[in-house]
Amino acid sequence: MKSYMDLSKDELEQLYAQLVQEYKEAKEKDLKLDMSRGKPAASQLDMQMDLMDTLDSAADYKTEDGTDCRNYGILDGIPEAKKLMADMMGVENPDNVVVCGNASLTIMYDTVSRCMTHGVLGSTPWSKLEKIKFLCPVPGYDRHFAITQHFGIEMITVPMTPEGPDMDMVEQLAGSDEAVKGIWCVPKYSNPQGYSYSDETVRRFAGMKTAAKDFRIFWDNAYVIHHLYEDEQAGLLDILGECEKAGNPDRVFEFASTSKVSFPGGGIAAIASSKANLDEMRKSLTIQTIGHDKINQLRHVRYFKDVEGMTEHMRKHAEIMRPKFEAVLKVLEEELGGVGIAQWTQPKGGYFISFEAMEGCAKKIVAKCKEAGVVLTGAGATFPYGLDPKDTNIRLAPTLPTPEELAAATDLFVLCVKLVSVEKLLGKNQ
Repeated sequence: MKSYMDLSKDELEQLYAQLVQEYKEAKEKDLKLDMSRGKPAASQLDMQMDLMDTLDSAADYKTEDGTDCRNYGILDGIPEAKKLMADMMGVENPDNVVVCGNASLTIMYDTVSRCMTHGVLGSTPWSKLEKIKFLCPVPGYDRHFAITQHFGIEMITVPMTPEGPDMDMVEQLAGSDEAVKGIWCVPKYSNPQGYSYSDETVRRFAGMKTAAKDFRIFWDNAYVIHHLYEDEQAGLLDILGECEKAGNPDRVFEFASTSKVSFPGGGIAAIASSKANLDEMRKSLTIQTIGHDKINQLRHVRYFKDVEGMTEHMRKHAEIMRPKFEAVLKVLEEELGGVGIAQWTQPKGGYFISFEAMEGCAKKIVAKCKEAGVVLTGAGATFPYGLDPKDTNIRLAPTLPTPEELAAATDLFVLCVKLVSVEKLLGKNQ
């Protein structure tokens, strides 16, 4: 396919007229489709409805150690759930895990909040310091950035690579500025690019020198078992174990949940960290709650039984999701491959495809799609403060629509990419 960059002005004008007509016809279809967030499809939710049958009024609600899950108690989570989540996260010792409520995002928010109000292992509370900074690999997860922005923490962008964040930059910034207190990470099948951190990246995180003694890695292992391909699974070193080996056992807070394993909003979430970090967290937890929902923890343990049960369940999710990813990637390659106006990732897991348009085009593409009935994640959402300096990145979420809806949405997206790109090349959208 001929690159748009090699087309004459007359050829571009002819192509533009054709695209304008196609866009007019697309708008007349009155589409109402949503590709804005990484939600499981209805078919995925239907697949696991029998989870709700695991416990009924005649069930035994006692844990292996005899605790009655219907009553108060157990701050850390029931032992079976601690082991299940530790195995899912790749954490060697379940004692390094606390199982909380239904959302890892809540644990992340609370963890930042505690650092702000009470400090980290005896350090000055962050809120009492003149300036606090966080490193933010980009493109990244908008809700991470929303948390740090909410607390008034300055965010510094760090470029992502297929091996993880630019570690030369991470080491330089964290090692030279005491105000840099943390970094957000989605280490496996990252949001939105689908990259997984290399062994070298994990080891550099564990062993790097930091100017701040209370520097913490916020390791959001959201997609740890979310593979799309059985024979192309990404590996990931245990960051807790690597930090301990490097002599920095307290450096990391790791988070995960079953939100996209069982039910979004109805799963269980956990934090893994050192004994010292978790002991400090428990001081607040004992005031915050008598204990989280042990019945839901028991339900998940009885349903999945062990991490092998979880892994088998995720194969069923992959069977539904994989054709959708492949369908979107096929259309992108057929329609945009070789024309020189876009690039995109080809993830092997996770929930997103990261799309790079021509500079200055992302917002216009998203707006054109919305005008024609397809809602995408807002351009800029994958950057702190919602500001993509080059206005190029768009996060595609293929999972929620039906195959038929996905085909229509992808066709429209590609059309809008072409239209806005040709407008730029002709100088029509300045």
